[in-house]
Amino acid sequence: MSIGLLLPFIILIGAMFLMTRSAKNKQRQAATMRNQMEPGSGVRTIGGMYAVVKEVNEDTVLLELADGVHAHFAKNSIGAVLDQAEYDRIVHGIEPEEPEEGSEDVAEDAVHDDAVTAEAADDERIDLSKTEEEPKKDGTDPK
Repeated sequence: MSIGLLLPFIILIGAMFLMTRSAKNKQRQAATMRNQMEPGSGVRTIGGMYAVVKEVNEDTVLLELADGVHAHFAKNSIGAVLDQAEYDRIVHGIEPEEPEEGSEDVAEDAVHDDAVTAEAADDERIDLSKTEEEPKKDGTDPK
């Protein structure tokens, strides 16, 4: 046999070796990330759901999906453990503020303005009552 016939097989075996090695590294990193979970940390599941860890067990985690709504998930279903700033940015829409030099009063004013804006938004009510008459059951327009 010539080397020309063996070369494709050698390249194929080498590529397979590199791919399995890469996959094992990713699995090891995912396992390390899941082992670093602790109560209070924000997570994203592999399905894209964001939640807060309430309890970590051997194979499962208890997640708080919303206030008072808890669910048990397998540890393997956790796709990412998020730091607090990233979790707040994604879930609550809170952008981390970069403090300017010597502007402590500006930050306090910004918090006050945000609170006033939130109160104004709460005061707005949407009217969901029907303003038009419903069509009759026989399909004719009531007008």
